[in-house]
Amino acid sequence: KHGRICQLAFLGQIVTRNGVHLSGDIDYSGHSFESYPNGLAAVFGDSAIPQAGALQIFAFVGFLELFVMKDSANGAEPGEFPGDFRNGAL
Repeated sequence: KHGRICQLAFLGQIVTRNGVHLSGDIDYSGHSFESYPNGLAAVFGDSAIPQAGALQIFAFVGFLELFVMKDSANGAEPGEFPGDFRNGAL
């Protein structure tokens, strides 16, 4: 699961650094997605995402990690997925 998340994060970096952003506003104040910088500047820079927004993202990802994205599927034991390399699929 963490490998897929890393792949999505890398793809997100590639896409946003090429100038592709979501359309519309990120909040009710009228700030657009394009108004925030890319990379670590979006978290630590002068025009960073507000702290309350970063905490909402962190809380949402924590909720997904703890309650939604469990390490078991379809009644299988945790960590045992058909075709997973650690289960001797190769």
